[in-house]
Amino acid sequence: MSDQSAVVGRSHRVRVAERCREITEARWFATAVFLLILGNAAVLGVETYAGVSARWHTELQTVEHLFLAAFTAEMVLRAGAHASRPLDFFRDPWNVFDLVVVLAAFVPAARENSTVLRLLRLARVLRAARFLPQLRIVLVAVGRSLPGTVSFLLVGALLLYVYAMVGWVFFAGHDPEHFGSIGRAVLTLFLLMTLDGLGDAVHAGLEISRWSFLYYVSYVLIASFVLVNVLIGVVINSLEEAREIEKAEMEAVGQKDAEKASVETRAVVKGVAATKAVDTDAVGTDAVGTDVVDTAARGSVDRTVVGTVDDAGLRERIAAARRALDDIESALSALPPPRAHAPADGPWE
Repeated sequence: MSDQSAVVGRSHRVRVAERCREITEARWFATAVFLLILGNAAVLGVETYAGVSARWHTELQTVEHLFLAAFTAEMVLRAGAHASRPLDFFRDPWNVFDLVVVLAAFVPAARENSTVLRLLRLARVLRAARFLPQLRIVLVAVGRSLPGTVSFLLVGALLLYVYAMVGWVFFAGHDPEHFGSIGRAVLTLFLLMTLDGLGDAVHAGLEISRWSFLYYVSYVLIASFVLVNVLIGVVINSLEEAREIEKAEMEAVGQKDAEKASVETRAVVKGVAATKAVDTDAVGTDAVGTDVVDTAARGSVDRTVVGTVDDAGLRERIAAARRALDDIESALSALPPPRAHAPADGPWE
């Protein structure tokens, strides 16, 4: 009894997972969720206008509750799609992110703090990356470029410090406004990295010394061209890696689907082979044996129908088995009757 209950429960979870997966994998579902995210972003932007927010406060709050209910229903469907294997839901980082963003809105501390609640609602906008593959690739690339970016920042900070100290030594007495301290020198050089005010800085330096030209030229070449190109190279490399990761994930999903289809195909082939074996055995027997095999098979099928959970795929297999048995019976009825054996004493008697 317990084994039968376990089978019934597992079959029910599988059916729920299949139905939820049909919904979540549909194109209209992704489009609807994406439009909800855009609508949530629009409402969040409208609330920044004080007059509109004060006049339509109740209506905007109702719309927010509707958005929260819709996103909650979405997460229930996505979790239901993994009902047969719940742990697979948490293996997708986007599922974990969406779950945290949605459930955080139900935390009392977050709901009582309007600032935290607005930040959580703003985090919902980031969920749009889930439905935009190119944007998802860019976000992955940004994440993978962080180690290289940290190295770039360290090199840039070291360069700024060295040139700021040199500028303080040579220009502090003549241009205290820009090089009077290490902080002012770093700020000046940081702005020069964007080539903002470079002409004025070079002219002011030439009035102090003609050798200042080498100082500014070397700094601009290293900071504005070499380091920036290094950063661009790091980002492009990370972007290529992100594309390879996305491609590998798509291939993995396709391979998993192909393996599932292969398993189903092998099951069908085994069923066909078993049917052919039954056909071969039936041809070598007489009509009475055929009736016995047919009756036993039909009785087995009926017992299977009674003792098994109502499943669409199982019903199709049972129907296919019955059709195969009917075909065997028709083929056997069309065969000629068995030939009579010759007398045992031979033809010369």
